[in-house]
Amino acid sequence: MLSYHGHVNGQLVVNARNRGGETIVENITANTSADTVTLELINSDGSYVTQFIDFKSEIQIIRIYVLGEQELGQTKPQILCFVTRFMRNDFISSDAMSKLRQKNPTAIRSPEEEKETAIYTLDLSVNVGKGYVISPHLYSVCKEAKDGVYTQESDLKTISKSLDKDYNTLISATSKIFPDKYPRCHDLKGAGSLQHPCTCQIHTCIMWYPCGLKYCHGSDNFGRLVSYRCGIKTCKQCLAFNYVVPTKLKCLWDF
Repeated sequence: MLSYHGHVNGQLVVNARNRGGETIVENITANTSADTVTLELINSDGSYVTQFIDFKSEIQIIRIYVLGEQELGQTKPQILCFVTRFMRNDFISSDAMSKLRQKNPTAIRSPEEEKETAIYTLDLSVNVGKGYVISPHLYSVCKEAKDGVYTQESDLKTISKSLDKDYNTLISATSKIFPDKYPRCHDLKGAGSLQHPCTCQIHTCIMWYPCGLKYCHGSDNFGRLVSYRCGIKTCKQCLAFNYVVPTKLKCLWDF
């Protein structure tokens, strides 16, 4: 059971089951003063995924640590950041998240709704040192992402209108890339193809997250009808990111 308590900041540990029947442990932390939520998980393949939501900037950052292929001499993980626009009604607020507590932390959770896979084609590379104009948290989240920080021009245009930000300021932190000009990495064949640039796709899933609030109705001490928070709606969503890599060696999972 999940319940509400009046704490300013909170952390929730959730056990969710993936399609293979394996249990994925998620840590979800809310920071009400910064108006952010951070969800972290380790997948069964060893990849470490962080979903960081900056409600003020309407930004979601998905950071992925991908383990290297040891037999190919890749001793260090690839670290990638994908910066996308975030809709406020896609996740409960940081305030509501901070008040959420789990009475049975060992329970295996299943989402009530499985959303369609969100597919992003990232056509901008982000300069991390200038990324503060997109989100003040972008540098701290993505500073280790040596293999690339990516976003969509369409998202920046929408954010500039939604938040009344100067579009030229947002775009100044990026440079244009052209994923449509390159073949998909999984279409390149032969040993020589490993050195060719191509469009990679990486796929990850957030197995369980609170995507909305539930309200119950009752009467107060004066007999008046009132509504109050009495639970949450939970969802699962998978995400696919298309972006350009300098060589197929940076996209060995996309076969």
